[in-house]
Amino acid sequence: MPVIELGRRAKAASRVLASAPTALKDAALLRAADLLLERAPGIGTANEADLAEAAAGGMAAGPLDRLRLSPARLAGMAEGLRTVAALPDPVGEVLDGWKRPNGLLIERVRVPLGVVAIIYENRPNVTSDSAGLCVKAGNAALLRGSGTALRSNLVVAGILRDALGEQGLPEDAVILVDDPSHETAVEVMRLTDHVDCLIPRGGPALIKSIRDNATVPVIIDGDGNCHVYVDESADLDEALTIVVNAKTQRPSVCNAAESLVVHEAVADAFVPRVADVLGGQGVELVGDAAARSRSASIGAAADDDFAREFLDLKMSVAVVADLDAAIAHVNRFGTGHTEAILTRDLDAARRFVSEVDAAAVTVNASTRFTDGAEFGFGAEIGISTQKLHARGPMGLRELTTYKYLVWGDGQVRG
Repeated sequence: MPVIELGRRAKAASRVLASAPTALKDAALLRAADLLLERAPGIGTANEADLAEAAAGGMAAGPLDRLRLSPARLAGMAEGLRTVAALPDPVGEVLDGWKRPNGLLIERVRVPLGVVAIIYENRPNVTSDSAGLCVKAGNAALLRGSGTALRSNLVVAGILRDALGEQGLPEDAVILVDDPSHETAVEVMRLTDHVDCLIPRGGPALIKSIRDNATVPVIIDGDGNCHVYVDESADLDEALTIVVNAKTQRPSVCNAAESLVVHEAVADAFVPRVADVLGGQGVELVGDAAARSRSASIGAAADDDFAREFLDLKMSVAVVADLDAAIAHVNRFGTGHTEAILTRDLDAARRFVSEVDAAAVTVNASTRFTDGAEFGFGAEIGISTQKLHARGPMGLRELTTYKYLVWGDGQVRG
């Protein structure tokens, strides 16, 4: 079906969903959660076919992991939908209000965005997470996943459509574009009459294509070159645990740490220790001369390694002279996603969180916590690394805008 027709259908569905009762939206999400588990064998069959084709085509281990829908991940998708259903509905929330001297009552009220398009790569769980959030916030979701996950995405999207239909809501509130070609993606990017907001979730090539081709409003879900800075006052035992978690707990995702920065006052004690532990878990370390002088297992960093999002068991290491240098390093190479400081110095922590430019800054905690579910959003539609209109994990409120309601009693302007 032509993409423009899919856009028309999504727009029509969005107008119905915008005024749908919360109870119906919640019931659809809860039913979708049940169906994900009831139909797990069929989802598994589709996903195994996607995995087999991707592996035969030479897909690397990291992307294969993102493509895989294990039973645990399916259970997580279902739980995410249930959590979103349990959250307060943002639609209709009165943000503020005031009365003018002429008697006009003005209110600012949350309303859905309309049609939210999501172009994403290789992660079929995004189909469920994104659609669930869009539906709860009263939006239609126009989904365009990658060809590598097409079978999985079709089954998951079909479940969401079935659940909507069972509650009398428009199935077209969730539409999956089943043509994974680049040309079709560009058509989605240019549906200016039908798409109100586009959220890309993918690598540099996708983001470049969006910047080159999109004519609809875009919220960039960008790279995650996340840093962990170990300050001179850090508890080094705690720091070791946090660094290992941030790098290895799930290295293929955007909130995994890619860069380690260490104050020179603790570098002699910490760098060899963390290098041994990370190396024992298969992490390749590359670093500057000061880092390499403290551990023979650290290789030389290439010119662009400090700016790279590896999404793999690889990490850059830099040793800096002081907090100023750490902040400068992070702001130079970071991508605005998540940065962490490990310290027992409150003043150092305050300076770091104030001066580092990122969507999320953590103190004495892993970067892996920058996540919609971990923030209490139920799920997320992406993590924005830009500043308008949303930043950081995007949940229900970030999928709304507002309108002004002006209540009068015959007033005219003189």
